[in-house]
Amino acid sequence: MSKSSQPAVVELKGLTRSFEQGGVRIDVLRGIDLSVGSGEIVALLGPSGSGKSTMLQAVGLLEGGFGGRIAIAGEEASQMPADERTRLRRNYLGFVYQFHHLLPDFNATENVVLPQLVKGTPRPDAEERARSLLTSLGLQERMDHRPSQLSGGEQQRVAVARALANRPHLVLADEPTGNLDEATSDRVLAQFLELVRGEGSAALVATHNERLAAKMDRVVRLHDGMLE
Repeated sequence: MSKSSQPAVVELKGLTRSFEQGGVRIDVLRGIDLSVGSGEIVALLGPSGSGKSTMLQAVGLLEGGFGGRIAIAGEEASQMPADERTRLRRNYLGFVYQFHHLLPDFNATENVVLPQLVKGTPRPDAEERARSLLTSLGLQERMDHRPSQLSGGEQQRVAVARALANRPHLVLADEPTGNLDEATSDRVLAQFLELVRGEGSAALVATHNERLAAKMDRVVRLHDGMLE
């Protein structure tokens, strides 16, 4: 069921992105309009190369060069200076990628604690939050293990916990189970959706998998640089 009637966590208006390649202009995004409501989980469906990652980079305020309007939690972010964009990312957004990108020299708990310390959370509170999230993901026996000691599914669940550590309004997930086998992918996605819903966060999840997309609240399709 769509929750788009609730206040928008992110709103895109006329979002564009073009690149120059070999003297040729390539329009990757050609006027994207999208609103994601509070607590809504939206699947961004499209084949590889359709611009899903580029769109998530725009919403995540990870690079410039985009045209149009990007509003995060009601704040117009398109023309913000870098420090203000960093503040928005830290306070409102969480990220999950296809590859976990965990810090190899830190254990699971420490990987979830670190982004909280960056935000200014006291260490005892950050550690308690990390343990709670990892336990909810079935990792209570793996908290002291480093990434190299974890399976692919476990690594990705730690990455999910890290993304939710600072209680983001919006989680951006780019093919979050794309590097896992089907059975593990299903388990991790189910836990991801359950945790995101339990936290009350919204999510925009890029995937090329129709079956996984069907498990979310709403599906939007990116084709030829536009949403269908």
